[in-house]
Amino acid sequence: MPSPECKVYFDGSHYIAIPHTTRRYRPRRKRNEEKITVKPPGTTEESENADTMSEDKPAESVSPADELTPLEQIAEQGTPILDAPSPPAASGILNENGEVRIMTRRELFNEVYKENVYKKYKERKAALLKAMRPYFKTDDAAKNYVESNLERKKRNLISRRIRLTRKANMQDFNYFVTFTYDGAKHTEESFKKQLKNCLSLLCHRKGWKYIGVWERSPEKKRLHFHGIFYIPDGTMPGLLFEAKDYNFKSHRRTVTVQNTYFNERFGRSDFEKIEDNHRIGDALAYLMKYIEKSGEKIVYSKGLPQFFISDIMDDDVACPIGQDDQKMLLFDDFTCWDEGEYIGTVSKETIAHLRKCN
Repeated sequence: MPSPECKVYFDGSHYIAIPHTTRRYRPRRKRNEEKITVKPPGTTEESENADTMSEDKPAESVSPADELTPLEQIAEQGTPILDAPSPPAASGILNENGEVRIMTRRELFNEVYKENVYKKYKERKAALLKAMRPYFKTDDAAKNYVESNLERKKRNLISRRIRLTRKANMQDFNYFVTFTYDGAKHTEESFKKQLKNCLSLLCHRKGWKYIGVWERSPEKKRLHFHGIFYIPDGTMPGLLFEAKDYNFKSHRRTVTVQNTYFNERFGRSDFEKIEDNHRIGDALAYLMKYIEKSGEKIVYSKGLPQFFISDIMDDDVACPIGQDDQKMLLFDDFTCWDEGEYIGTVSKETIAHLRKCN
């Protein structure tokens, strides 16, 4: 019996179908996380007590609540900060005035994680344990929380890699592009805003498609945008030209292809032609390296699906695969059907006539 409305994706070597299910979707219930009070780094009980006593107030006017130390006051309010003289001296957890902030444990975890993202795993974990320990009753509770959230980060990274691969395998990319902003023309904020707007207009008006990631160089922390692009013939603005340069890292002269349109508006652009699928694989590996290294999110242009929809005949299934055999490995020449109508043998032209989804 045919399997209708299957979601089909290409993993780089084979087509794989996911049968349609009628299981009702239940939205995840959002948990209301408990708020914690994150105090300025280096704050101690003695310094705050001294500030309290220095005020020009009679001794008898001090209320019992004012006599409590800051940590005791927080404990009276029910905030779970125990066995800690002061929060860790982590930057980025205070507001602009250096005052305490009210946030959830996850928000604090994410900020400390981002600060230490370029460190090795053990150093990053140690920094997270140090930052999170004051907000748990025991060492084991803090350790379990940090480990579970590190596992969450790992799962999210795997999901992003899978999504990136599936979307990329559904497209034909022909350029690997790097944009670097010029400080004389832009700030980081204006560079990101105007480049995103420019690429959005080119996608809408000229049919461009791209997948990219924002990245900072480890040494100079200069902002770049790396991406793989599909640029239709005759839609390139400006002129491409060869520019000779010197690479101080490799100590070699290099020849790069740049674009006058983007150089004038943003700073520097590097266009590298992608000739075959092997180069696309290298470009994807390059992007994955940055999302793993910096934790940055992938930027997609609109209209990049993960799947196309097709009815799958029994004769086109090579074997069931996946966990509990929930997926189907298809033959390379399987036929595509749309609501009982024969479309053709799988090919780029046939897929173009089928429905898409994410």
